[in-house]
Amino acid sequence: MPEARVDRRTWVKMAMSAPIAAAVGSSAPANAQSTGKYVRTFVPHKYPEQQVDLGEITMNYAVAGKAGKPAVLLIPQQTESWWGYEAALDLLSADFQCFAVDLRGQGRSSWTPGRYSLDIIGNDLVRFIDLVVKRPVVVAGNSSGGVLAAWLAAFAKPGQVRAALCEDAPLFAIETAPLWGPDTRQSIGPVFQVRSLYLGDQWQIGDWNGYQQALRKVPLYGKAYPQQAEPPQNMKEYDPEWGRACWEGTFVGNARTESFLSRANVPVLLTHHAHLLDPETGVLLGALSDLQATKAGELIRTGGAPFAYKSFPKAAHALHATEPAVYASTLKEWLANSGL
Repeated sequence: MPEARVDRRTWVKMAMSAPIAAAVGSSAPANAQSTGKYVRTFVPHKYPEQQVDLGEITMNYAVAGKAGKPAVLLIPQQTESWWGYEAALDLLSADFQCFAVDLRGQGRSSWTPGRYSLDIIGNDLVRFIDLVVKRPVVVAGNSSGGVLAAWLAAFAKPGQVRAALCEDAPLFAIETAPLWGPDTRQSIGPVFQVRSLYLGDQWQIGDWNGYQQALRKVPLYGKAYPQQAEPPQNMKEYDPEWGRACWEGTFVGNARTESFLSRANVPVLLTHHAHLLDPETGVLLGALSDLQATKAGELIRTGGAPFAYKSFPKAAHALHATEPAVYASTLKEWLANSGL
């Protein structure tokens, strides 16, 4: 079993009292950041990285493409840093100026104990558009990043967002008690719970071996994660409290899916990848069910916004990473068909 947790109030006080780049000793690599006990290490990437102060957090990002091109904001999934979009950036940068970001709690952006929710992170992106993009932008997010894209389609400032691509976004399924269909605990949620128990908020437990052993016991989803001697690079840049917030329901909070889908005021494209229910357990094999995709479209259309749907039943969850050419052509064709 993992070690006992540090008292939450004590941990938050410790983590917030020191700067994110606190000194961690002469043995720590130069490209490291410290968060309490845990040291995040980073690797170089093809595109240069930049940072912007958004007030509560510093957000890390990369830019590809010329300023005169239409703007696209790429929003990664949970556990993914901006560089998950590198292959897609290569293909999109000829036609767009792309901004790929690290959300709070991921990559080189700030970690914020107790401060991970759709409303909070959505407003990070509103400020990012104001301060960095500085013009109307197409938002394109994968998984929870796709939920954020849908949130922005409704709640961004007027004129900020031109259109929203929700790439295999767990609409409704990200909730613990959704209006329709399976909830997060009937899909990938148990993986988040295991992360919380064995890695802890801000990796304060860090039992990687225990995590992997427990992960094998998660029905269906546990088999999808290969066993590795050490955390992969994307996990080294990720605060597992994100996952705990999803498991416990605080990530969604009051931002119910129906509340922002019904208020979308720009064209929305939902791509839907694996979408099957296991016949024996009822576990959702994918991000959202057919019913949830249908209800999402109904709400968006009823609110007056154009809605498009494209199914990729054999595609991986992160189409932008595994099939970047398909992802890029899908985005371009949809925008062209939408007159954007």
